[in-house]
Amino acid sequence: MIDMPAAQQAQPIRQIVIAGGGTAGWMAACYFAGRLARQGVGITVVESSAIGTVGVGEATVPGIRDYFRAIGVSEIDVLRATGGTVKLGIEFQDWAHPGHRFFHPFGLYGMPSRGVPFHQYWLKLHHAGQGHDLGEYSLCTQMAARGAFMLPPEKPVNDLAVFDWAVHFDASRFAAMLRGRAVAQGVRHIDDVIVDVALDGESGHIAHLVTQDHGTIDGDLFIDCTGFRSLLLGKALGVEWNDWTHLLPCDRAVAIPCAADPSRDWPYTVSTAREAGWQWRIPLQHRVGNGYVYSSAMLSDDEATAKLLSRLEGEALAEPNLIRFGAGHRARFWAGNCVAMGLAAGFLEPLESTSITLIQTAIERLADFFPDAHFDPALADEFNRATRLEYARIRDFLILHYLGNRRLGEPFWDRLRDAEVPEMLAHKLRLFRARGRLVRYEWESFLDPSWLSMYAGFDWLPATHDPMADHFTDEEIAQALRRMRETVASAAASARPHRDFIAHIAAGEPVSPIAA
Repeated sequence: MIDMPAAQQAQPIRQIVIAGGGTAGWMAACYFAGRLARQGVGITVVESSAIGTVGVGEATVPGIRDYFRAIGVSEIDVLRATGGTVKLGIEFQDWAHPGHRFFHPFGLYGMPSRGVPFHQYWLKLHHAGQGHDLGEYSLCTQMAARGAFMLPPEKPVNDLAVFDWAVHFDASRFAAMLRGRAVAQGVRHIDDVIVDVALDGESGHIAHLVTQDHGTIDGDLFIDCTGFRSLLLGKALGVEWNDWTHLLPCDRAVAIPCAADPSRDWPYTVSTAREAGWQWRIPLQHRVGNGYVYSSAMLSDDEATAKLLSRLEGEALAEPNLIRFGAGHRARFWAGNCVAMGLAAGFLEPLESTSITLIQTAIERLADFFPDAHFDPALADEFNRATRLEYARIRDFLILHYLGNRRLGEPFWDRLRDAEVPEMLAHKLRLFRARGRLVRYEWESFLDPSWLSMYAGFDWLPATHDPMADHFTDEEIAQALRRMRETVASAAASARPHRDFIAHIAAGEPVSPIAA
């Protein structure tokens, strides 16, 4: 029998204090200012303009557009305010082996039939020697290859027209945009340095922050957005760190923006495998973001900086920004009356642009489990359980990128190809290699098409297909798939050049969906 707690009088949260600004702090402030409107909750953001932010997170995944809607802005508003561009997915260059490339799109592949997933029919033809590239069945991939874009149709006629999109944006401009909206909604902004975090002697909760010039800042709920320092959750509350660097050994990044090559107007992120890690390219309207993520055990900081500088497509627009990190997360994300978000909670290399996603899901999850001032531990327990699973699922998806490489004779890549595989990931791999079975766990950030793009991109295909696909003959399947390729190609051809879409936005002109 479960003991039910005695009824107690509700004690609503009246003051939320967010320690740290940047993307995480202002995303939280802007969201809760709207979500808690008319509930008498004060929100204060304490950040110091004297302390810089990491500020290189420029790429997102489609879920960010849910956040835009939640705070009452459109994607077009964000693109205009941040110098942003469209992201249809990520192109991976040289990951499988030098000279090879494949695309991870935000969309579906083909159409299922008789309850059998499309990829099983694709595998059947592949094994019969009649295979075509998987990307030919993805509208998202084909638009990216053309450097084109259109808004998704509001009512797709079938799965071939289903795709999604995300944005690239200037992180500092995005934070400034959110700050303006939050302050206009009544959020108090204090520019000051936090010098101490005082704990309540009885409960162990945070009592108040101590600032350099504004004295004490009292609150009921504290949100830690202080970056890698994790001043509240890590330092003051002593929540330990779970280290995953044995699974994801990259521990450095150097970032340098540069002028754009106008001939490379691509509506997607590019990730290129390098000697000791990988390099990103993220296009914006006013510049290109570049970074080299690498293992310091394999490459020095000076060498990584020199290599990145030598590979820029245009003039460097700032000094190199060196970032030291380690893969992992805090053992708890919510302790007492403190919830950590962003880098204060954990870090996974930005290979799939998940840093901002993890901020967003932390905000949404806190809203789902929003406490009163009693802070029932059951809420924190479920928040922590779900967040741990989310981090682990993303971690495993990132490991897959390295595990599938065939860059033989390169120490960094050889090590990762033979590295330890977490059991949940190993289970997924076994089932796909056995019969092309795609497994989805609780709190997956990346769904079946994303995993399929990786398996196909690295040529990790099963030796056989689902027998249920044998209902149709090879000829029947070949005809159906040919029609799918033609339909996708025709739809992609109707999309406008990405540069035209962005020019319309920059000029303030309206844009609307095109029937795909």
